[in-house]
Amino acid sequence: MSDRRLTFKEMCAQFDVTPRTLRYYEYIELLAPEKEGRSRYYTPREVARMTLILRGRKYGFSLEEIRQWLLIYEEKGTQAQAQAFVELADRQLVALEEQKRELEKAIGELKELRAETMKDA
Repeated sequence: MSDRRLTFKEMCAQFDVTPRTLRYYEYIELLAPEKEGRSRYYTPREVARMTLILRGRKYGFSLEEIRQWLLIYEEKGTQAQAQAFVELADRQLVALEEQKRELEKAIGELKELRAETMKDA
């Protein structure tokens, strides 16, 4: 990984996030950029953390779950973080499967209602 630091604007562009999102992630201590005066610089560590944050959001994890998971790495290391991820993933997979069942049911009902409506029209 490169030692190159990204500016605030570069970080927003690289991850396609708004400045507000990036500032919020800093506010809730998911990210801790280096500060020089009013400028912020993101190290490869922060870039890696942002990748993990966005991946976690994609899979439906809450920001607090992500924050706690990242904290485990700092406090207990890679092995503990990996175990925590497996537990989080197992819980999230159950939740996503339930959401999938509910969506499939809603889609089926909507298709039936649409078909009935077309018959009557």
